[in-house]
Parts: sequence; C-alpha cells; structure tokens
Amino acid sequence: MSNHPEDQEIVSLFMEGGSSAQRAFAQLVEKYGRVLYSQIRRITRNHEITNDVLQDVLVKVYQNLGEFRRESNLYTWMYRIARNETLNFLEKEKRRTGVDVDPPVIEIIAGHAGLDQLNEATLSDALQKAMDALPEKQALVFQLRYFEDLKFSEIAARLGTSEGALKANYHHARKKIEAFLIRQLNL
Repeated sequence: MSNHPEDQEIVSLFMEGGSSAQRAFAQLVEKYGRVLYSQIRRITRNHEITNDVLQDVLVKVYQNLGEFRRESNLYTWMYRIARNETLNFLEKEKRRTGVDVDPPVIEIIAGHAGLDQLNEATLSDALQKAMDALPEKQALVFQLRYFEDLKFSEIAARLGTSEGALKANYHHARKKIEAFLIRQLNL
C-alpha cells in the first residue's frame, strides 16, 4: 500500500484527537470533497440528493477514520464508502417511493450497434450492475477514467500505483462490462 505522504499526515493528525482531528478532517474534506461530490453526483444525477449522501459519507468517514487500517489508499477507502452509501441511499429511496430516483447517467460503450437501440434507463441499470460486478480496483479505475475522464497519470498519482497496472485494470474492466452488457441485454 502506498498512501500519499499528505494522506498519512492527515490520518496521523486525526489520530491525535481534539482540535487536531478537526483540522485533519477539514484538510480531508478540502482535498477530497469535490471529487467525492462528483463521484456521487454521477450516480444520483441530483444535486440535493448528492449533498445529502455526501454529508452521510463525510460523517461515516469521520466516525471510522480512527479505524482506517492503511491497507489501502485513503482515497480508495473513501471511494468505497461513498459508492456504498450512494447505492444504499438510492435503494432505500426506491423502496420508500417505489420509483427510481433519477437513473444514473450512461455513456454507451462504442462498438455494438444493438446498444444504440436501447433506452437510457435500461442501459443505466445494466451499466450499474456491470460495475457492481467488477472487482473493486477495476471499478474504481473504470469510474475515474471513463466517467471522470482522468488521465492514467492522474489516476496513478491519486491511487499511488503504476500506470501500467491501471491500464490493465481499465482494459479488463472495460472488457468485463462489455461482456456483461451483451449478456445481460441479450445482444
């Protein structure tokens, strides 16, 4: 595991407790708040819901940062929390109202004419299921590259890993998603 040095400092400062923990958390929010917001917004497509979920995510991060084992990158850990909280929120909202809250946005993976004939809601649902089926690292790399349009060098800096490994993860994720969509949508 290779956390960024500034992330290590934030976690260490947080562990001191008291006002140090508050300063550390403020640094964490400043550094990652916008990217977490973007990640959540891509799934919810709704500003108000995104703000609610982001607040829940930040509370959960604050409550659990002392338990962070540093076995993964800090951003990866927060990404996982944000993704799970978002999906849980949407599922609860769906059960409560009986309808989907703004289906996730989709950009069609090029290369298959049958995908162009399907409606956005069907594709969105299938893409979300495909991403949920991916191993965590592949899902994260796919999210950052495909939806956030980050360069591999930017993702490597953020996750503390090599560009080659990221390219491999992205390639495998893309192939698995394509296969899943073709299988799921009977194309």
